[in-house]
Amino acid sequence: MPAGSHPDRSTTPVSYEARDGVSVITLTRPSVLNALDTGLAAALVDAVEHAETDDTYAIVVRGAGRAFCSGMDRNALARGDIGESFYRLWIRALNRLEDAAKVSIAVLHGYSIGGGLQLAVACDLRLATTDAVVGLGASRHGIIPDGSVLRLARLIGLARAKELSLLNDEITGVAAHAIGLVTRVCAATELDATLAGMLERLRHQAPTANAHIKRLLHESFHTDPRARIDDVLTAQAECMQSWETAEANRAWHDRREPVFHPRQQPAPASSGRPEPAPASNRPPAS
Repeated sequence: MPAGSHPDRSTTPVSYEARDGVSVITLTRPSVLNALDTGLAAALVDAVEHAETDDTYAIVVRGAGRAFCSGMDRNALARGDIGESFYRLWIRALNRLEDAAKVSIAVLHGYSIGGGLQLAVACDLRLATTDAVVGLGASRHGIIPDGSVLRLARLIGLARAKELSLLNDEITGVAAHAIGLVTRVCAATELDATLAGMLERLRHQAPTANAHIKRLLHESFHTDPRARIDDVLTAQAECMQSWETAEANRAWHDRREPVFHPRQQPAPASSGRPEPAPASNRPPAS
């Protein structure tokens, strides 16, 4: 749905909808540029938990109105309304999003700073408009960027992470793409079409495999990769025995793209189909 198409739902700081195999989580405080407070953090936890259990293959996180998220609600912070309960809910939401067994995409437009960037960093992929404003800014307000300080250097390296976190520069979506902070960048008018293209690509990737890929990539930062070989082989065996691999084999034989959502029905056992040809001998698609 186009940016700015959502009304201001002051009593519903986060909306959730599952459609066409995609869980869409939308921050809905546009009158304050989707600034963060405890109510929003709690609603975000609920939305992510819904997304984890629904029959969907991807999670999209968006912001209503003119911005993705402008960071902490400064009025709430100044009133003393931001405390431990907020931080625990906020970090729980980001951890659940990062650990979800589905690919997540943050869609950045307008101000995507502070907590907005922290939320985006917890997602697997980030799509930004060319004119998005990306940055942190926490230490200007006497606090730390709690949702990104332990993640950011893994994405863009220690030097870049220090630059963004300590100097609090704000950069465009184009500059964020240049340093690897965002995955794709496009004009604002092309945002929905670009997102649709990314989701269509994900529709043809095996969800079981992607879930293992996410988990193993995250764990690779904590242990010697060679110490996890047995885990990798176990995951690979699960993938090889999954219905997704059977669908991929049928697609190979049928000379089409595999479709993993909605789930394809297996062919009858007596179909008599031959085994797929090796990749080196694969005939050209007609």
